[in-house]
Amino acid sequence: MDITPGPLLQQITDPKDLKKLSREQLHQVCSELRQYIIDVVSTHGGHFGASLGVVELTVALHYVFNTPYDQLVWDVGHQAYGHKILTGRRDNFYTNRKYKGLSGFPRRAESQYDSFGVGHSSTSISAALGMAMAAKYKGEDRKSVAVIGDGAMTAGLAFEGMNHAGVADADMLIILNDNCMSIDQNVGALKEYLTDITTSRTYNKLKDDIWNALGKLPVGKRFTREMASKLEHSIKGFVSKSSNLFEALNLRYFGPIDGHNITKLVDVLQDLKKIPGPKLLHILTVKGKGYSLAEKDQTKWHAPGLFDKITGEIYKKKFDLPQPPKYQDVFGHTIIELAEKNNKILGVTPAMPSGSSLKFMMDKMPDRAFDVGICEQHAVTLSAGMATQGMKVFCNIYSSFMQRAYDQVVHDVAIQDLPVVFCLDRAGLVGEDGATHHGAYDIAYMRCIPNMIVSAPMNESELRNLMYTAQLDTTVHPFVIRYPRGEGVMPVWKTEMKEIKPGTGRKLKDGERIAILSFGHPGNFAAAAIRELRTEELNPAHYDMRFAKPLDENLLHEVFAKFDKVITVEDGTVQGGFGSAVLEFMAMHHYGAEVKILGMPDHVIEQGTPKELQKECGYDAPAIAAAVREMMNEGQHSVIHKSIL
Repeated sequence: MDITPGPLLQQITDPKDLKKLSREQLHQVCSELRQYIIDVVSTHGGHFGASLGVVELTVALHYVFNTPYDQLVWDVGHQAYGHKILTGRRDNFYTNRKYKGLSGFPRRAESQYDSFGVGHSSTSISAALGMAMAAKYKGEDRKSVAVIGDGAMTAGLAFEGMNHAGVADADMLIILNDNCMSIDQNVGALKEYLTDITTSRTYNKLKDDIWNALGKLPVGKRFTREMASKLEHSIKGFVSKSSNLFEALNLRYFGPIDGHNITKLVDVLQDLKKIPGPKLLHILTVKGKGYSLAEKDQTKWHAPGLFDKITGEIYKKKFDLPQPPKYQDVFGHTIIELAEKNNKILGVTPAMPSGSSLKFMMDKMPDRAFDVGICEQHAVTLSAGMATQGMKVFCNIYSSFMQRAYDQVVHDVAIQDLPVVFCLDRAGLVGEDGATHHGAYDIAYMRCIPNMIVSAPMNESELRNLMYTAQLDTTVHPFVIRYPRGEGVMPVWKTEMKEIKPGTGRKLKDGERIAILSFGHPGNFAAAAIRELRTEELNPAHYDMRFAKPLDENLLHEVFAKFDKVITVEDGTVQGGFGSAVLEFMAMHHYGAEVKILGMPDHVIEQGTPKELQKECGYDAPAIAAAVREMMNEGQHSVIHKSIL
C-alpha cells in the first residue's frame, strides 16, 4: 500500500525544513503528521496511542530548539514516531520494528537526532541532566530536554534525577507529559497529586492573571521580577499544593498547559529556552489524540497491531482449529485457581497488569493483586516484605525489566532466602520491541545468586506445575519461573497440577550417540528437529531439563555416561546461561564430550519477528537439526570439549 504524506510533511526531511514554515502552518503540519502515523501504523503495526498524543509537542520541540545540537531525550521512546518522521526517516518509517528496519525506539546508532537510546522507562531525566552537565563543563550553549510521561515519573530513577537536577545548576528542561496513562491506567499517589494540580482552577487562573499583569510592568520599577517570583511562590502555597513537590526539589515549575495547543507550546518553549537552570513544564495531553477509538480505550490501542483505520477493526488471525493460549494468560488464570485454594497467595506487578495478565486476578481478587506502577525495585522489595509475613507472593515482571531490580533480588530476597516467586514474562526473544526488551540475560543473572531456583516450562502444563510447586509450603527458597511472549503449544492446557521437585528434569526420548538437552520453550523446537531427522535415520535423545539451577545431576550423569555428543538449547544468552551450567557440571565431574551450545549469541539482537530472530540466533528447529547433522558427520569420537558460542 502506497502511503503518501501530506503536502507540507512531504517538504520536511529534517527539522531545518520545519523551521522554514510559518507558525500558522504548524497546525497543518500537526494534522498531516498525525494522519501519517495513523496510516503507517494501521498498515504496518507498532505502538499507536503514545505518539498520537505528543504530535503537537514533537513539532513544537523541533521548531523551537536547534536539534540535534540541542539534545532531546524521549523517555521510553514509543512516543517518538513523530520525532523519527521529522528527522529524516519518513520515507522508510514503514520498516519501523521490522527485521533489519528502523528500531521501534530512539537509537543512537540510527540517527544523530536520537541523542540517547531508550526502551525502558524513567531514564530521560538522568540522561538529559548528564548531557546538560557535560555541556556546562565544556562551555557549550547546548540545551537539554527530557520528555517524560506521568507514568514513567513514578519510578525511583526519575526522582533521583530530579533530586540531582535541582542542585546541579545545569540548563535543562523536563517536560512532564501528563495523560494519566502508561500502558494501563496509572496508579499511586503521584497520579492523585498531578490530578490535584490540573483541577486547581483557582490557582491556575490566578497564576495566569498575575503573570499577564507582570508582563506589562517595565523592568526596573519597584515591583521587580524577583519580587514577582516570590509573590507567585507564596500564592502557590496559599491557593493549593500544586507545584510544591517540584519546586521543593529546586525545579522551576510551569504549567499545566494544553499539550495540543501548538501555538501555546511554541510560545512557552521559546520563553523557557531563555530561562537558565533546571525547570519543569507540565503539559496535559490525551493518549491517542485524533483517533477517537484510541482516545476511548487507551490500553487496547497502545499497540493494537494491524487495523482498518476507517472502521477501527483490529485484524486477528483466523484459525480453523483451537489455538494454544498465551503463556501470560495461562499464568493469569492459574494464579487465580491457586489463590482460591491458598489464601497466602498474593500477586504483584509493576505497571503491567494487562501485559502480564495479572489483571484477571486484580479484577476478581482486588485485595490480593497489586499494580505498583513503574517501580520494579519497589515491586521486588514489597514482595520480600510480604514474604516475611508468610505470604506466597507471585511477583510478575518482564524479564528485561527485572534487570532494573537486580540489587533488590540479591539483597532483599536471596540473601534473606525469602520464598518470593519471580514470574519472568517475555523471557527470550520478544520480537519487534527489539534489543531493549529481549529477555536475554535472566538465566545467567539469576543462576549465579545463592538460594535461587531457576526454572522454565516447556509448555503450558509445565508452567502450571511449576506455579503449583512454587506456592507449596515445602518450597522455601526464591523461585524463578521464566516463560516467553506469545502462544504455547497446548490448545487443551488446563491440566491437573502436580508438584515438580526442584532440580528434576525428564527424559522425553531415548536415543543414540547424541543427546539434546533443552531448557524451557525451545524444547519444542528440539522436538520438531528430532521429527525432521527421523527420515535421515538420526536418532538424538531428548531431555527437558526444566531447571537451570539446581541442575538434575542424576540426569546429567546419565547423559554424559552414555553420550559423547551433546547439544544444549536455550532462549537466553549463551554466556553464563544454561549451557554454561552444563559445561560446569561436565568439568567438575571430569566428563569429556563434544558440546555445542545453542542460544542467543554474545552480541545485541535487534528487532524482528520471533521466528526471524530465532533463525538468526541459530536455535530454531532447522538450526538444531543442522547442529545434529554437523556433529554426527564430523566423525569425531575422541573425548573433547568443544563449546560453540
